[in-house]
Amino acid sequence: MFNKILIANRGEIACRVMETAQKMGVACVAVYSDADASAKHVQIADEAVHIGGAAPADSYLKGDVIIQAALYTGAQAIHPGYGFLSENPDFVDAVETAGLTFIGPSADAIRKMGLKDAAKVLMEKAGVPVVPGYHGDNQDPEHLAGAADAIGYPVLIKAVAGGGGKGMRLVDRPEDFAAALDSARGEARTAFGNDAVLVEKFVAKPRHIEVQVFGDGTYAVHLFERDCSLQRRHQKVIEEAPAPGMTSEMREAMGQAGVRAAEAIGYKGAGTVEFIVDASDGLRPDRFWFMEMNTRLQVEHPVSEAITGVDLVEWQLRVAAGESLPMQQDDLTITGHAFEARLYAEDVPKGFLPATGTLTHLQFPATCRADSGVRAGDTISPWYDPMIAKVIVHGPTREVALEQLHRALQGTEVAGTVTNLSFLGALTRHSGFAAGDVDTGLIGRDLDALIQVAPVPARTLVAAAMTALGLVDTAEETGFSLWAPLHRAVQLQAGDVVDLDVQVEGPNHQVWQVGEDTLRAERGAGGWLIDGTPMPCVAVAGAQVTVFDNYGQVFEIVDPLDRDTSAAGDTNVIEAPMPGLVKAVFAQVGQTVQEGERLAILEAMKMEHSLLAARDGVVAEVLAEDGTQVEAGAALVRLEEE
Repeated sequence: MFNKILIANRGEIACRVMETAQKMGVACVAVYSDADASAKHVQIADEAVHIGGAAPADSYLKGDVIIQAALYTGAQAIHPGYGFLSENPDFVDAVETAGLTFIGPSADAIRKMGLKDAAKVLMEKAGVPVVPGYHGDNQDPEHLAGAADAIGYPVLIKAVAGGGGKGMRLVDRPEDFAAALDSARGEARTAFGNDAVLVEKFVAKPRHIEVQVFGDGTYAVHLFERDCSLQRRHQKVIEEAPAPGMTSEMREAMGQAGVRAAEAIGYKGAGTVEFIVDASDGLRPDRFWFMEMNTRLQVEHPVSEAITGVDLVEWQLRVAAGESLPMQQDDLTITGHAFEARLYAEDVPKGFLPATGTLTHLQFPATCRADSGVRAGDTISPWYDPMIAKVIVHGPTREVALEQLHRALQGTEVAGTVTNLSFLGALTRHSGFAAGDVDTGLIGRDLDALIQVAPVPARTLVAAAMTALGLVDTAEETGFSLWAPLHRAVQLQAGDVVDLDVQVEGPNHQVWQVGEDTLRAERGAGGWLIDGTPMPCVAVAGAQVTVFDNYGQVFEIVDPLDRDTSAAGDTNVIEAPMPGLVKAVFAQVGQTVQEGERLAILEAMKMEHSLLAARDGVVAEVLAEDGTQVEAGAALVRLEEE
């Protein structure tokens, strides 16, 4: 076994790898960028090395610098985590050339699975079912359109390189093919530097089911399947294992297909073989097809660990150190059911816009496993993925595990940034998801209901107001002025401004007026009760109050002397919603634009965001240019006054 390894990653996965490695007595070296100098993964490592600037290209993607850090610290091996350099075969070659061990598959295996079209040809030869489609080299638009006609509409255009939904377009009719092809190629060229595409049959009721495999370079086993069908724009939201509705016959077929795929390329380490499944007639062993293989540990690996009792990172270290497979296929069994929900800093009502901010409060219930790379006091940076944590639960049945997930999300407390917590909670209450009737289109179909904002209960407003006025930890003299009960008022803003009035009748009694509602707050031995209900936990940071009720309600304390006269918003100025890089500016001075017209593209949080005109008008000024790094709120384009 290794004495010391370097983790060539950051955040949650770096912390996850260190947790297991350190338990095994292996010292861990962290690497960090300028933005991560005080990050959690740096703090828990045995030692840490600074590798460059905040941008990934200046730090976590600099393979030569990372290898030098490993050599300098005496690390014997490098664990890549996921993302960044984890599936870069040139990095693997460089690691091995330097005399170090790469904790993962060979460069050859990564290359074979790196391009979707070549991988599918290889899988066909290995006896793994693939989706009907065209994966050839001829990229002539007419040839591709002809292939689409032969496959039969609807079809899916997909970029050969990359992932994450970029360079992917669904085409329902032949007359729409050319425009969709141009759009997919343009996005793929920007994201991956490669505009080659493949064309596949679109599956009517698709489920995304993947098989966790593990190999020692010769033989492989599978650790059963995960269902990752609950997606939004091809990004996984909640994953589970095993897949609902799975039959023993189909599990055997999918598992063996995954093993054949791994053994066909001499796979070593943890990997995932992803399949698209047509669930329009239930789960059938003749209705699943290979999509791609991820030659690394997956974000959702904890659900497989939960149902099998296997620590996949431990297996990675042992096999990379020269051991054979720790278990054989017959030794692996499924126990219970597991879910993982991805908690992100993102503004759901604004189209799931990634968010930044300093976490003023972060706490998870003891009933769940929370894999996180941040702590209270840490900042969600614009440079990296805005994940806060993965919330993982395991129960004896799917029904029990789903209820555990619901309760775990209700008990999760986050303050300092907007999150998708209430959206995740809504998914756990979705009737179709609860019944196991899932497919990749579920969220898109029911999005309006899932993001609907519930009215804020009056008791939640009172809890925020009590905290804002300092009326929670009260003494005997609190609330009296000249021997009479004290009347106070406060304004809170969460969209609309709400006026609240309180009559403090003593240290343990308050009467609140919220609109037409009258509520009584009383303190007993167990704390405050608001109209007979225990007061929820509350966190305060400056003028912001977060009440941990209904997944967290955030209020701003309104200063009556500092009113915002422009609360309605300035439709003349298009601003950057977050820090980022101006990728493109389309507006020109004097140009007439329509409401909703794209005026610029901002690149932030590893995604591109279109900035649109808020109204019809004429461009008065263009205040940014391509390649400019801007802060949140920076004015990019100004329209002439109406």
